[in-house]
Amino acid sequence: MAKKSMIQRERKRQKLEQKYHFIRQSLKKEINKMKKERRKIKKERIDILSLNEKKTAKIRKKLQSLPRNSAPTRLRRRCLSTGSPRGNYRDFGLSGYILREMVHACLLPGATRSSW
Repeated sequence: MAKKSMIQRERKRQKLEQKYHFIRQSLKKEINKMKKERRKIKKERIDILSLNEKKTAKIRKKLQSLPRNSAPTRLRRRCLSTGSPRGNYRDFGLSGYILREMVHACLLPGATRSSW
């Protein structure tokens, strides 16, 4: 069983990630647009290139000003029943041990029993 404080911390990160998801996504789209423009401009002029770099720097500053815990990479999958961070199956959201117990107790429909 995981500590309650760790489970709460993870829930807090999930809420932050959901809150800033669209903001982060739109800023990243803008950065990608600027990258595409930069590729086209490199062939033509260097003067416009410096303006483009200033714009991307501003956008990156905005992205960096968002809370660290709002990044999706900081999330960790946890078992729904125990909160364990390791050995989780994405399909079920459970750790291997709990999954095995539930299959043996016939609580998961469609899952076949095996011994490992």
